[in-house]
Amino acid sequence: MFRTLFLAGALLAAPVHADGTAGPYLAARIAGFSNDYRAAGDYYSRLMRRQDVNTEIVESAIIIFSVLGRFDDAVDAAETLDEETQPSQFARAAQMITALRDGRLADAQALLDDGGVGGALLDGLLTAWIAAADGETARALAAFDTLAETEGFAPFAWTHKAYALAMAGDFEGADDILSGRAHGPLPANARAIAAHAQVLSQLEQPEVALDLLQKATAVSNSPVLEDLEARISAGEQVFYDMVATPQDGMAEAYFTLAALLAGESSTTFTLLNARGATVLRPDHVDALILVADLLESQDQHDLANAALTAVPREHPVFFAAELARAEVLLSSDREEAAIEVLQSLTRSRAERKEVWAAYADALRRLDRHSQAVEAYDRAIALDGGAESENWFWIYARGISRERTGNWAGAEADFRRALELNPEQPNVLNYLGYGLVEQRIKLDEALDLIERAVAARPDDGYITDSLGWALYRLGRFEEAVEPMERAVMLRPLDPLINDHLGDVLWQVDRKREARFQWRRALSLEPEEQVERIKRKLEVGLDVVLEEEGGIGAIEAAQD
Repeated sequence: MFRTLFLAGALLAAPVHADGTAGPYLAARIAGFSNDYRAAGDYYSRLMRRQDVNTEIVESAIIIFSVLGRFDDAVDAAETLDEETQPSQFARAAQMITALRDGRLADAQALLDDGGVGGALLDGLLTAWIAAADGETARALAAFDTLAETEGFAPFAWTHKAYALAMAGDFEGADDILSGRAHGPLPANARAIAAHAQVLSQLEQPEVALDLLQKATAVSNSPVLEDLEARISAGEQVFYDMVATPQDGMAEAYFTLAALLAGESSTTFTLLNARGATVLRPDHVDALILVADLLESQDQHDLANAALTAVPREHPVFFAAELARAEVLLSSDREEAAIEVLQSLTRSRAERKEVWAAYADALRRLDRHSQAVEAYDRAIALDGGAESENWFWIYARGISRERTGNWAGAEADFRRALELNPEQPNVLNYLGYGLVEQRIKLDEALDLIERAVAARPDDGYITDSLGWALYRLGRFEEAVEPMERAVMLRPLDPLINDHLGDVLWQVDRKREARFQWRRALSLEPEEQVERIKRKLEVGLDVVLEEEGGIGAIEAAQD
């Protein structure tokens, strides 16, 4: 693995010369450090057209080009280095990927012989797949066996060997490995399970394949496995295509390493290897989704959107990729584009409850609550309303119902969500807070919120609910401590600061109350602005009198 070169370490400050490169290089470095890869790539493209760039600039350009998947540009940049300059691991990685993509197997093998490109696991897998591409199946299988001798690498070596055997038509041998008979059980993942089901289909064992898939889909939500299960159940002949060519196997090697690195190593390393998989196999959907996830984690929404757009429309994962793409668009404030994506899915995948739920969630986030309720209705109807894991949809519909003024419907949803997921803190809190705001059943509301606080004592919003319930009950002295704690937990929340001001006013700490109201205004609240200003002007007592009083505390037992 690229143990010696990290992105942050590679983007070192180049010596500043009066040669015109300092300004663009500084801009490129700033873009690189902020993960704005596209902007950084543009700056480095301009720099690489110059004749006077130094080694530091070239190395940084190679990294950025590789992260963008522009491996040809990375190789071109590497070729500008002096002959005596040792190419970086990133340069060698780019050279390997382009060699494999172009079928230059001798060049790829030479890179492996000259120290490798990505660590023992990747190099070992590529050694085997290059042999397979050379038509030397026996050498390829032996290379997988050799790799399996390294501690920790055996599961990956055996899985890839099974892929190679299936590619060569030895489905019995592939089944022996994937079933665990040959070398013991292998770690379960959706790709290996799908490959095994395809192998079993070739062996005319559809019942065994179905049993495998049914067990897998019972504990996962893989669209690929669900699609295979449906097709085999319908009697369709399913062919083996998980790794159909040696180049597919090379792509799988890069994806294997990327998936292994995800969350455990530098995002740069992971992204480079995932990009390598997509270059060698443009329809490697899992690699495309991993690329998008990595980019989205760095707030590179446009690049993440581009990766997800590459998922083929006919692929079983397409709808899930579109759901992810809608989330990316929402994160980049392209709200209408996100809604358009989701609306399209509700037409083309109307039978998928996940689609309607995602559409409803997006509408709720955009405060389009009436539409959200209708979409949640569709999701819940498709679900049957009985699955405890989907309590959230009922809870979320309750939120939208409450926002549209339908408290009776909202309360029913919150109570149903609690039946499906008892003692869920968010639901306890929302139902309790809603009862407080309705100024009814206040004793029950207090009990609900206290249970929520017990479950999640460090949640500022839930703690605020406790203080506010005590306030509504007229227990002002008791409300001070939880409300002050809520502000400590969520100091930048304007509503919580406003609530603390009200509580402090009621215990005759009026100067502190005004301070909290001014603070609430400084935090730019979206609601209650005029009410807060009025409290600062005339005090809470007058405002409450103008509003008709604090509320029907006597209705606490209703």
